[in-house]
Amino acid sequence: MTITQRRTGLAGSQVSPRRFVFLLLDKFTMMSFAGAIEPLRIANRMAGRTLYGWLLAGEGGESVTCSNGASFRLDIGLEDIDREDTILVCGGVDVQKATSRAILNWLRREARRGVAVGGLCTGSWALAKAGLLDGRKATIHWENQDGFSEEFTEVTLSKSVFVVDGNRLSTAGGTASLDLMLKLIANDHGEDLANAVADQLIYSAIRTDRDTQRLSIPTRIGVRHPKLAQVIGMMEAAIEEPVSPSELAEDVGMSTRQLERLFRRYLNRSPKRYYMELRLQKARNLLMQTDMSVINVALACGFASPSHFSKCYRAQYNTTPYRERGTQGMRLSV
Repeated sequence: MTITQRRTGLAGSQVSPRRFVFLLLDKFTMMSFAGAIEPLRIANRMAGRTLYGWLLAGEGGESVTCSNGASFRLDIGLEDIDREDTILVCGGVDVQKATSRAILNWLRREARRGVAVGGLCTGSWALAKAGLLDGRKATIHWENQDGFSEEFTEVTLSKSVFVVDGNRLSTAGGTASLDLMLKLIANDHGEDLANAVADQLIYSAIRTDRDTQRLSIPTRIGVRHPKLAQVIGMMEAAIEEPVSPSELAEDVGMSTRQLERLFRRYLNRSPKRYYMELRLQKARNLLMQTDMSVINVALACGFASPSHFSKCYRAQYNTTPYRERGTQGMRLSV
């Protein structure tokens, strides 16, 4: 018998509410937190009974401030919880700084006791740092994926809006928390209740774990040209070992000159320039999100020479990679 069956009974009659423990890290993102807790409240209201309960937890057990400056009073500190609870780590900016050794030890201890754990937004980073996602599939906000994949090689990183892998949950941030919670509500109490909650939230496009985080390439660039989108997709997939414009053109059945005209017409830059900007953006993410050396960042982004990397980086961002690392530190932000 599953945990859900024990809570609801085989005939669907509730035995006890399912409880979520929201671990609020300093500077957590309110959107992800609200998107997770509000569906629970509405589910209780729509069902006319308490299906779900929740506690707010955090180091110190008193209060915590989210990234927009609002403060929340906590219910508990880092103490033992019920084994059938589900921990959801709410992360945000500076998640590395906010994830203390005490928090990591607490997550490991509760996971060993069999508690299900999940990460909302950059909360997945805290789970991975605790070793709780090793050998598992997980997701994190697209802006943080470059650094995450470099640091946590034992985790299978997905671009989905949310991932459920056994008793490990993760979301990409933003409204992805809504999708995850609607999925859990549907699993616990049926699609009708989940749909009723979505209606209350005026949320008409519920996503599944098969939906990806980012807008399609045509939507992102504002251009619906299939070959242009195809080339950009190829560029994004080959950052560490860049492909020449002539090879890209050949792969989509165009001449190099035609590809050049296509980029100039729609993006006002050459394919080479656009490709360089993609590589430098990844380099900036790695510098700000990981402790990789500048040389290794350069190699990961297709630069054979650190001096060439530094020159290109300065031209794009008006600073050197070394100064970027020194002034920004290691940040995970959404």
